[in-house]
Amino acid sequence: MTAPRRRREPRQERSRVMVERIVTAGRAVLLERGVDGLTTNHVASAAGISPGSLYQYFPDKDAVVDEVVARYADDLEERVTQAFVDTAAERDPALAVHRVVLALVDALAEHPALLRAVAERLPRAGDDRRAAFARRVDALLTSTLLARHGGELRHPAGTVAWLLVRTVESLAVGYVLEEPPIPREAFADEVSALVLGYLGRALDG
Repeated sequence: MTAPRRRREPRQERSRVMVERIVTAGRAVLLERGVDGLTTNHVASAAGISPGSLYQYFPDKDAVVDEVVARYADDLEERVTQAFVDTAAERDPALAVHRVVLALVDALAEHPALLRAVAERLPRAGDDRRAAFARRVDALLTSTLLARHGGELRHPAGTVAWLLVRTVESLAVGYVLEEPPIPREAFADEVSALVLGYLGRALDG
């Protein structure tokens, strides 16, 4: 027999609700003012609480921003992973890459301010969460390469996947943050051509 679930203590529930309220307000303020313009007073005001109440849950501005950024990064990673999964069965490599690039750009472009905060506050080398996500995407692409090309690859599939994932990610982030005068579809076409050109060189013959 399954043991009955323990009922959440009222105090714990209140704390959870307050944290969610502060994080939601922090996200709104960050989108409006950016990281540099965000203060704990702004967040407290947006949350409808006093600064003193905010400090019961977050010690400073950085703690609020870090939580907002971490949650955004988790959501972004889920969407990017799903884009890879959705195209795994696509037999046309050009179409598959094009669809992944567009999905990535669309996900990144929803909230450029949050994307910039992620790029600044969660460098891959210093954040276990972001590094783990990159490894998951590497593994997905490695499996796809092995399934489709197996013995045709001149280099280890993991090496090819690492280079492709880092290249596409870097270009997509740069495209969203720098806003070059390149139409969205044209950008996806050019990145696809770059990826397929490298992949062609990586294949044996």
